[in-house]
Amino acid sequence: MAASYDGRMVESRMVESELARARAAVRSGLTPFGLWLRGPALPEDAAELADLAPELDASPYGALWLGGSPGAELPRVRELLGGSRRLVVGTSIVNIWFTPAAEVAPAAAEVRAAYGERFVLGVGAGHRPAVEGKGLTYERPYSRLASYLDELDAASPPMPAPSRAVAALGPKALALSGERTLGALPFLVTPEHTHVAREILGEGPLLVTEHGVVLESDPGRARATAREALASYFALPNYVNSWRRLGFTEDDVAAPGSDGLIDAVVAWGSPEAVAARLREHLAAGADQVAVQPLSAGGGPAARDTWRRLAGALA
Repeated sequence: MAASYDGRMVESRMVESELARARAAVRSGLTPFGLWLRGPALPEDAAELADLAPELDASPYGALWLGGSPGAELPRVRELLGGSRRLVVGTSIVNIWFTPAAEVAPAAAEVRAAYGERFVLGVGAGHRPAVEGKGLTYERPYSRLASYLDELDAASPPMPAPSRAVAALGPKALALSGERTLGALPFLVTPEHTHVAREILGEGPLLVTEHGVVLESDPGRARATAREALASYFALPNYVNSWRRLGFTEDDVAAPGSDGLIDAVVAWGSPEAVAARLREHLAAGADQVAVQPLSAGGGPAARDTWRRLAGALA
């Protein structure tokens, strides 16, 4: 019994040591700011996507987090990494209900072998409406997330703790991300959430926080753009509950959201004002802020936003 216990202790220490090394390696490649982009904000053509990578290499955005639910083969991840020299590319997120661990692990391990710590497999539990809309059962998301990490560990080849991160909002998910992955990828949060998340995680785990931006100084137009982009999130309990934990009232979180809530989760104004707001996450303990450009104009408008903002973030 003692020998078995000692073996588990040694194995645990080895995992912790490898996790610490991987966190340090990924952290060394992260700039203070990255981009969080959905598919429509990126070129559809593979060659155009690869051409975008060198531009990002030369920009203040040291990482690109691919929103939505990327498929198991990770084609856009490969195109972006192949076209860049330093860019970190992560999924934010692979949905644990839609993509079996046994399917994504081989592709992710192949990308990891080719590009090392420049690739991070971000996974998460997604949302009940989307899952049930595909005829699947959404229940006990925290337990399912933990078991999904077990399945990544056991996959052939595995995608172990030093190569993955978790979309986490609440205390339990944040703690899990710190214990069993590189760290956490919170979405639709405030610098106050970032402060709490860092306290839960401690110093070691990575913390990459998404924040939406609108480059518009007129309050009415800026908030209208933000509300249009956030409209669907008011029907998702995980985000509404996260805002409640931050102290927002029922009136704040009722669609379409109070001005106070909108201003808290979306930075708007001049590039300099937006940059100052984003830096509050860094002061609160984030390793990187993943900037999501919000606009009514689709992909080209989003690209214009991140390009205009780049000078203020440099």
